[in-house]
Amino acid sequence: MAVRRKKAATSRSSQHSHPSSLSKSSFGLLTVLILALSFILALFRWANDDPIGLYHHVGSYVNWDARREEVKSAFITSWDAYFNNAWGYDRYHPVSEKGSQMSPNGLGWIIVDSLDTIMLMNLTDRLVEPRKWLQRRLNYNQAQDVNTFEMTIRMLGGLLSAHYLATKLPYAASRRDSVYLAKAVELADRLLPAYESRSGIPYASVHLAKAKGLISHTDGGSSSTAEAGTVQLEMKYLSYLTGNDTYWRKAERAMEVLSDNHAEDGLVPIFVHPDSGKFTSREIRLGSRGDSYYEYLVKQYLQTSGKEPVYLEMWEEALEGIQKHLITTTKHSGLKFVAELPQGIGGPLSPKMDHLVCFLPGLIAISATQGHTLSKARTLPNWDDKKEDQIQLARDLMKTCWGMYAVTKTGLAPEIAWFHVDEEDLAPTPGDRPLKPTRNSLMAWKEDYIVKPLDAHNLQRPETVESLFVMWRITQDPLYREWGWKIFSAFEKHTKLDRKRGYTSVNDVNAIPPPSRNNMESFWLAETLKYLYLLFSPNDFLPLTEVVFNTEAHIFPVLSKVKWQTGWSRD
Repeated sequence: MAVRRKKAATSRSSQHSHPSSLSKSSFGLLTVLILALSFILALFRWANDDPIGLYHHVGSYVNWDARREEVKSAFITSWDAYFNNAWGYDRYHPVSEKGSQMSPNGLGWIIVDSLDTIMLMNLTDRLVEPRKWLQRRLNYNQAQDVNTFEMTIRMLGGLLSAHYLATKLPYAASRRDSVYLAKAVELADRLLPAYESRSGIPYASVHLAKAKGLISHTDGGSSSTAEAGTVQLEMKYLSYLTGNDTYWRKAERAMEVLSDNHAEDGLVPIFVHPDSGKFTSREIRLGSRGDSYYEYLVKQYLQTSGKEPVYLEMWEEALEGIQKHLITTTKHSGLKFVAELPQGIGGPLSPKMDHLVCFLPGLIAISATQGHTLSKARTLPNWDDKKEDQIQLARDLMKTCWGMYAVTKTGLAPEIAWFHVDEEDLAPTPGDRPLKPTRNSLMAWKEDYIVKPLDAHNLQRPETVESLFVMWRITQDPLYREWGWKIFSAFEKHTKLDRKRGYTSVNDVNAIPPPSRNNMESFWLAETLKYLYLLFSPNDFLPLTEVVFNTEAHIFPVLSKVKWQTGWSRD
């Protein structure tokens, strides 16, 4: 009996102890599940608040050729819509499927601007009609005032780029290719009177039929500094092709006059008068009316294979000035951005940055490496800590430009961004004090970016994807390709029209769907889609050490043998 009682007690004890053990086990499992769920939730929140993204970590597994083909398809849709609905017109209005002119008989604004994109995408079947149009219809003898700068970078640049690529790309060549250079010479000769001012600073406009330079009707007759300093690549290349140094000398004279103003720390005010050659304002900015002056300092140096060091000297002085006077940080996330100086050096900063400024990250990077990859540039004897800092600045500003897209509802950037900034960070010479560290938080970024209603439109601008292309080629960081893909996807989602009408600029990047502006910009075809296509192309296609892009993304060769030297020197 005693044995049975003992066994029974043991059995009861066993039965009572099993639930306790099970309870402990269940508790442990529940704890693990809670921790796992907490980790997943935290990871989800982190991913949602991460403005950088994760997909670039698997960039080597992405089919970039397929993505490039999608960009090509977008170009075909855009071009075919223009061809079918507005052929020969200077503007295309895709919503209404109509065209309009900028001159009595049209100047081929979209046609000429798109030529080299058609060529590099190997769309030879779509090259036939543009060539015919140039030969049979393009006539510059029109009673029309045209902007000197725009005609130079878009039309002259487009013709010269088409000439170059027709010799560079076998599939783009034809027996009629002489038309590109012939029309370029004809146009340049009609633009030369713009340089007949008393100072040599080109007049803002030219009357085509009269071949007469015209002083600006606004801004007290002043020309834009950016426009005066952004005609040199085109005119120098034309001199190289023709052997006529007139174009070269006229264009470089403007650079001499601008240099003779001795702008403090290399930062030029945005207006200069063609009669006196003197600056007529104090305002300094790297957006509209200032931007491409700095761009052409670097690119003139690169275009002639470093044989004009004066332009590199001017750029390096300007870059130090930019870092000293214009780079400051946002309040919540410490993003670096390029502010403006409405009152000039010594005055307070304005926390405003045009999307146009987003050419700058790529320019800084290409100036530091001379177009080489970063890994190669670091092995060259002239590499130093200053250049390493410049690459980091390029990365920081690239992030800010990406932020213009990341913070909006459509994923498209506004024309202008404003920023929340602590008052002390708008004091003069921000480069003389420590800047805030950057915080990669989408929530913090959204607190810092301000999109005002009048600035909320998107014009299909190329500057950010231009810099993404250059940053990818130089750093080989797939992050820049991934950001480019996200931007392209946003254009596809929010700007593509039905019935194959093409793509449109939009009025509000924070409205879904965004209201249409009923205009497809020529630089959508000439620049934005071209840079996206190149971003997803193999790196040996148009290497940055062999070509230079003008400010409209038209492609010129780096010139190894040049007849002429710089015709001036700095005082």
